[in-house]
Amino acid sequence: MEKYLASSFFYDFESKIIQDLIEEFKDSKLTENEKAIGLYYKVRDGWRYNAFDIEFRKEALQSSTIAQKKHGHCIDKSIIYISGLRALGIPARLHLAKVKNHIAVERLTEKLGTNELTPHGMVDVFLNGKWVKATPAFNKELCKLVGVEPLEFDGSNDSIFQEYNSEGSDFMEYLEDYGSFEDVPLEFIEQNMKDNYPKLAELLDQKGSLRV
Repeated sequence: MEKYLASSFFYDFESKIIQDLIEEFKDSKLTENEKAIGLYYKVRDGWRYNAFDIEFRKEALQSSTIAQKKHGHCIDKSIIYISGLRALGIPARLHLAKVKNHIAVERLTEKLGTNELTPHGMVDVFLNGKWVKATPAFNKELCKLVGVEPLEFDGSNDSIFQEYNSEGSDFMEYLEDYGSFEDVPLEFIEQNMKDNYPKLAELLDQKGSLRV
């Protein structure tokens, strides 16, 4: 379990910006559940979700770098959340999957050539003796815009994308589970992007940046 508490290049939670981010949750009166839940909502709504700012340079995926932005994609937001959790002594790891989005997909299909998103990032959090999934990707303003309820997290049950939106229409479908990772698997992420988005593969420059 210690490896899911460790700092790394990506999870650089000793940095001042991450320590400042979790300052309010260092209160010894708070339970681990309360800390994990509070930080979940802070990350979910504190950074606007942006699927089209994809930058996979090593430095760009460092939690202290991401925390300085006002937006991020699902992997970005998962990295911030994991870094903060580990800083609070709560084991956490990155979980990747492939999903299909059925709502507001016109721009997505235009840019990526498909309405499938991969790799999609979420977080495994170890609470109450078990691993639970948390998905802080979509901020509440975005959810309101696309007509779906924001994902809640109670520390006990998996928080994963809803199958249907508020009107009962198809919203999100999980297609493939890539499993969990101790650290950020940069090479896997890059290769996954190339394999699934050949239309964009040529945009992956020598530094590992992909701007959609």
